[in-house]
Amino acid sequence: MAGSTTAERGERQQESSGPPPARRLRVRRLRVIIILAVALVLLSAGTVWLLYGSQWLRVERVSVSGTTVLTPQQVREAADVPLGSPLISVDTDAIEARLRRKLPRIDAVDVSRSWPHGIGLKVTERVPVLLVQKGGNFVEVDDDGVRFATVSVAPKGVPALQLTLSQPGSRAASLRRFGEERLVREAVRVAGDIPAAVAHATRAVKVHSYDDISLQLNDGRTVAWGSSEKGAAKARTLSALMKAAPDARHFDVSVPTAPASSGS
Repeated sequence: MAGSTTAERGERQQESSGPPPARRLRVRRLRVIIILAVALVLLSAGTVWLLYGSQWLRVERVSVSGTTVLTPQQVREAADVPLGSPLISVDTDAIEARLRRKLPRIDAVDVSRSWPHGIGLKVTERVPVLLVQKGGNFVEVDDDGVRFATVSVAPKGVPALQLTLSQPGSRAASLRRFGEERLVREAVRVAGDIPAAVAHATRAVKVHSYDDISLQLNDGRTVAWGSSEKGAAKARTLSALMKAAPDARHFDVSVPTAPASSGS
């Protein structure tokens, strides 16, 4: 430009000698990305070392809760938690599997990490609803029909399960048709439907066939229950029948709409 001074031309040349603004911005962004990437790598490496390599986050204790019959020490021994190992590397599924395999009394268990140094074992034990006598011992049966433990002393308030299936005729046919395990489950269903007041007084649940299950009470009274079907209705009927005929010795609720009582 003709009117431009020598100083103005020098200033324009100086401004145009540096990198363009867009290029400078890209350079700055690249530097930030590199710094962030390096920081992320260092942070990841530090985290891995903290979780796996350091002595700060390792298993030092195992806490147990929820036991009733089992002892916490029994649960710890069966769990076999690797003390001293990095807490993050403990296989909780393997611990659960060991507990279920070694202690059949355990119905459910929750294995959890308790940072920074603990493993928690929350146990739910199976509860016996029936007992099967075996020699001088008793096999406990839970509400799923699982025979999970053998004890030398019968737990109080748990009725005995008596399978009287050796007789000929319909009873033997019932055993062949349904199998012993199915009949045991039917008895378990009956035990679960017995009214609470009656359950405490029940000495035995007797299975003669699939549709011939009876109760033997502690005072000698008996209840013909029939099959396990319509259990809730039979329970209500039995409670009402016992109130209406308190001196009766035998109650029949096998057909809950037509109950009967007898004896005195």
